[in-house]
Amino acid sequence: MKFRQLTIALSLTILSLSLLSSCSSTEEKAKKAEADKKVRVPEDDKADSLYLAYNPAKGDKWIAGFVQNLHKKYGFNGNMLVAKNGKIIYEKAVGWANYLLRDSLKINSEFELASITKTFTGVAIMQLVEAGKLNLTDDVKKFYPDFPYDGITVELLLSHRSGMMNYVYFIDDIWRKEKRDMKKGVSNQEAMQVIIDRKPNPYTKPNNRFHYNNSNFMVLGAIIEKVTGQRYSQYLAEHVFKPAGMKNTHVYSKSEYEKIPVDVIGHDRTWRYSVAQNFLDGPVGDKGIYSTLHDLVLYDKYLRNGRLLTEKSLDSAYKGRNKPVKGHFNYGYGWRIFDGDKGKKVVYHTGWWHGFRHIYVRDLEKNIVIIFLGNLTNGSLMQLDDLYKHLGVPVIRKGAYSGAGSLPGSDED
Repeated sequence: MKFRQLTIALSLTILSLSLLSSCSSTEEKAKKAEADKKVRVPEDDKADSLYLAYNPAKGDKWIAGFVQNLHKKYGFNGNMLVAKNGKIIYEKAVGWANYLLRDSLKINSEFELASITKTFTGVAIMQLVEAGKLNLTDDVKKFYPDFPYDGITVELLLSHRSGMMNYVYFIDDIWRKEKRDMKKGVSNQEAMQVIIDRKPNPYTKPNNRFHYNNSNFMVLGAIIEKVTGQRYSQYLAEHVFKPAGMKNTHVYSKSEYEKIPVDVIGHDRTWRYSVAQNFLDGPVGDKGIYSTLHDLVLYDKYLRNGRLLTEKSLDSAYKGRNKPVKGHFNYGYGWRIFDGDKGKKVVYHTGWWHGFRHIYVRDLEKNIVIIFLGNLTNGSLMQLDDLYKHLGVPVIRKGAYSGAGSLPGSDED
């Protein structure tokens, strides 16, 4: 009897170990498959080349006419592209890269992305969350013990709910009053030290309300550097640009470069002068990434196929974390959100910095990408309603909905 009980117990133990081993093996295979999916292989280059192929003779003629009118009537100067279902249906470079030198823009010209950079910072943060290197609930003081504000978490920074002041105006005021070097770029770590030393008054209490400002993503850029031990530029190059095949995308900071090595210059609205780079082109994370139309199409591709982030992380990033404006407009983790009817969702971001003005729109349901990268700050990107209607995507302009409302980039970027 005892022998029989011992045999049964032994059999059950072996069965349990076998099941445990099988589960463990399945989990390991799943993890390996997920890891393999994130590794770039030689075949990706060929696939990306086909993905970006464009035949001007087959371009959307309506969009061609629209862009021509946008240039002639409203003064759009820049590069634009529309892709649908993984195929470019129209692209165009219009105008000058540098008006003073009369250099024309090329389709592969690199633009300072301004606040579109925030989407990349959000992706990097969510990668580090996936890797277990930080948590959304982590307080900034975990990384910077002398940080002068309590209760500001990574999540509040991502969703613009920290209540911080805008470091751009604060530091600009100090540099001008104290006659500091206006040409040498300030690094993220130096900007953090200024905040720690000067303790500027916050705009409001943490998690009190949505307040868009660059401080949130500059601090996130600094946290990325603290957690990884790398410069922001290094981390983004290795973990975002390289796996997505973005070969013409870089982080350029005036704290690392005496002169930013690109040919596209930002201009004021009347062409009277080009906007000079200065010490505020040093901090990155809120801005500082330079890229091209085609690389931004690849960015969309590799976000969609799960190489850069898991579906769970993307769902979190694309979920509005604030009270919707006009019932549709919101902000997630580094992405502006338009929540349409029946679960239809568009994620996008605008950009406005030192003579650059952009909009990057991704209709997740229709698989449409719309990109306008401009280097002349005028109101031309407020005139895109007819293009949105032509493509059947929501009009990304708050004033087009009930009541008055701010326009993309008018006061938020």
